[in-house]
Amino acid sequence: MYGRVYASILQRASSYTLTLYSAAPVQYAHLVALPSYQPQPAHQCHCSSWSPFRSDQLCCTGEESGNWSRSGRHLSTRQDLDLQLSRVQINSILRTNEQTVSVPEFDGRGLSAVRKFESNQLAANTPNEDRRSAATCLQSKGMLFGVFDGHGGWACAQAVSERLLYYIAVAMMSEHSLEELEKSMERGRPVPPILQWYKHHADFNYRESASLYIDHLRVFWQDLLDGEEHGEGMSPRDALDCAFKRLDADISLEAQVPLSNDLMKSTAIQVAFAGCTACVAHVGTDGIYVANSGDCRAVLGVQNEDGSWSAVPLSQDHNSQNRDEVERIKAQHPPSERDTVITDDRLLGVLMPLRAFGDVRFKWSHELQQSILSSLESGVDLDSLNLYQYTPPNYLTPPYLDVAPEITHHKLRPQDRFLILGTDGLWDELGSEEAVRLIGEHLSGIHLQAPVSPSERQLKLGQMHELLLKRRARASPALDTNAATHLIRHALGTGEYGELCQERLASMLALPEDLARMYRDDITATVVYLNSDLAKPHHSV
Repeated sequence: MYGRVYASILQRASSYTLTLYSAAPVQYAHLVALPSYQPQPAHQCHCSSWSPFRSDQLCCTGEESGNWSRSGRHLSTRQDLDLQLSRVQINSILRTNEQTVSVPEFDGRGLSAVRKFESNQLAANTPNEDRRSAATCLQSKGMLFGVFDGHGGWACAQAVSERLLYYIAVAMMSEHSLEELEKSMERGRPVPPILQWYKHHADFNYRESASLYIDHLRVFWQDLLDGEEHGEGMSPRDALDCAFKRLDADISLEAQVPLSNDLMKSTAIQVAFAGCTACVAHVGTDGIYVANSGDCRAVLGVQNEDGSWSAVPLSQDHNSQNRDEVERIKAQHPPSERDTVITDDRLLGVLMPLRAFGDVRFKWSHELQQSILSSLESGVDLDSLNLYQYTPPNYLTPPYLDVAPEITHHKLRPQDRFLILGTDGLWDELGSEEAVRLIGEHLSGIHLQAPVSPSERQLKLGQMHELLLKRRARASPALDTNAATHLIRHALGTGEYGELCQERLASMLALPEDLARMYRDDITATVVYLNSDLAKPHHSV
């Protein structure tokens, strides 16, 4: 099945890929430098009709040594499409961005609700448009975890991943703590730390915009201090809601006001015109609060009394498959627009997520958009900033999009074992139940098999063989210690019977960067292991 599907798609795509898609030159140096490796004979891959893509299925019109677009960017030719990777190369690619952090059980303020977390990312876009964040709140309680899926470039996801957790933490701080922050700023003293970040070595920040971001965070806490009753700070629910909305408002404002230099100005506009979805969890002794805006997802892994695993959704996808969400948006516009607000399962026929940060193209008036883009220096290349003069069709009564998060709360129970946060690239490939089963069995090392049912006993020989193959696939040992890597490996490499298919995984990972996004999305996964002891009677709160 997979071989026929992927080969036919690639064959159809090849005729136009070389003219419509371009990317920076493919860099395989990290693969070439690896020692030669001859893998041991693998389990037979039961992708019944699977065969790796053949390089002669790609149409090439240029020289065999490579093709270059008019913009000077490399376009893949048949020589680029060596889609076979060794196991060492596969592992190297999958594990490059993995992160494992153990959390102290006692942090000086009380027991932690988190034992450890594991995270990973795999890019399809170049550069990766996903981002992730994790931090401990130092001026309040709990930990924050977020995944962010950018679109229209990576700029908005980058800014939100750097800033949103600060806004949430500040909103939860007490009035006294905020006053101490403000006194430190006024007197030029070191500011008490707000968050303890857990960064991967490949993470980076917008250095040129750091002062702007600090200034606007300060204005935010000043506004909180000016409020009538901030007292001991907001609850996690209120803080999440306030922080999402305030940061999006700041992103919009920063693109409209004069800034100190052209680089900061162009960055602010780029952030505002790009967009990102976000799913953030606050994990504390009082449970899990999840704020979601868009189509990222949070799923709780629950271990049942018989040892099996169940998935409890802690967020809802905000896309056209969510009928309540579609009706919410239609209700905000005149009846004459009911048939045009959502077309082809997209907002105004363009945008798939129905809530997001940034995306001012769906929030501002047409006149404001033109004014801001025209304010950039004449020498600025709008294409290089992923900016362009474009108005969605039927753009009559903006705004059509907002960031208001949908917030859920779950009180921790002894059977609650872990939380999965993932961008939609993960959920495109795995269902929530399957993801929880994979992590649960990875955690316990036990692969439960249901008894053969009466109907299964009546299967014919060939059908029984398929059933046995599926059962054997479920009992295969894990290849990764990092649970997020385990998820990504199975998301891209699962065969017809649930087994890991080496050929499929190799082909998905070896696609050149100008083709990869046609077959998969960026994937980010974070697995948070919960301290279920807190939910037992002697730890009840």
